[in-house]
Amino acid sequence: MKKVVRIGIFFFVFTFVSLSYAFQIDNLLKGLNRQFPAREGMDNDTIISGLKEALSVGTGNAVTSLSKVDGYFSHQVVKILLPEKLQTVGSVLSRLGYKKQVDDFVLSMNRAAERAAPKAKTIFMDAIRQMTFEDARNILNGGNTSATDYFKSKTSAKIFDAFKPIISSSMNEAGVTQAYKAMIGRYTSSIPFAKTESLDLDTYVTNKATDGLFYMVGEEEKKIRTDPAARVTDLLKRVF
Repeated sequence: MKKVVRIGIFFFVFTFVSLSYAFQIDNLLKGLNRQFPAREGMDNDTIISGLKEALSVGTGNAVTSLSKVDGYFSHQVVKILLPEKLQTVGSVLSRLGYKKQVDDFVLSMNRAAERAAPKAKTIFMDAIRQMTFEDARNILNGGNTSATDYFKSKTSAKIFDAFKPIISSSMNEAGVTQAYKAMIGRYTSSIPFAKTESLDLDTYVTNKATDGLFYMVGEEEKKIRTDPAARVTDLLKRVF
């Protein structure tokens, strides 16, 4: 009798543990499905094609937007402002009646960035073509800017190298370097014993132009992921 009871207890415990374990597994799978939702009726090639199309659209929009006149200059976030080392100089000169010269200097930096922006398009397209299946899966199942993070890791150095010569040339043509020297000259002559730090303007503007570009790419990516109106092709509507 005791043996029968023990066997009964054993089967009861075994059944309880099994059901409990199955319940946990079911919850885990449901959680995974919520995190990585299935895209029914589409194979991996279709999904990856849709992702690449999204990235092409997003990066293209970002580059086009910044390449326009005032693309950088009129944007509240990506506008290139006076370097921190020059902000005191700019404020003082503006109060002394040289505000237009300071504003023109800022405008010239942004114009240089706008001229360089189109160079990013080819670099982005190359990165998209070289994307592996693993890259695509991580991007598709990642956060709202996972593609932008991918581009940063793959293209930042290339974009900097492509932007800098154009920015340097544009700033020379626009007289930015001369304007910078003139600003410093007026500042030091107006304020006796004033000191200014040396500054590599070309590198500063190139870094800011690159940062602004990736910011815009990130904004485009968020739109495609969250805003149905931004999915401008049938494939994008299916995949996202």
